[in-house]
Amino acid sequence: MSQMEKKNLLFYIDAVSFAALDASIYLDSHPDDEEALEYFHHYNKAKRQAMHEYAVRFGPLTLTTIEPDETWKWAIQPWPWEMEGC
Repeated sequence: MSQMEKKNLLFYIDAVSFAALDASIYLDSHPDDEEALEYFHHYNKAKRQAMHEYAVRFGPLTLTTIEPDETWKWAIQPWPWEMEGC
């Protein structure tokens, strides 16, 4: 697994996280907008899938992506900003 794959996956997580958050803010004032709700669900699902993929390949980014049978390895792995070549 290359550092470029790791970096690209982090970039993708940032992008879909932003889209989901932006949609959630809009939905706070437009809760009946079905198109916006569908958009939110799409990007929120993409975020969850990408974070799961990252956790499987490189280690969890958050406490919610830790598998129940894992040790507390998320605290001992390099943080995303400590990647080589950044």
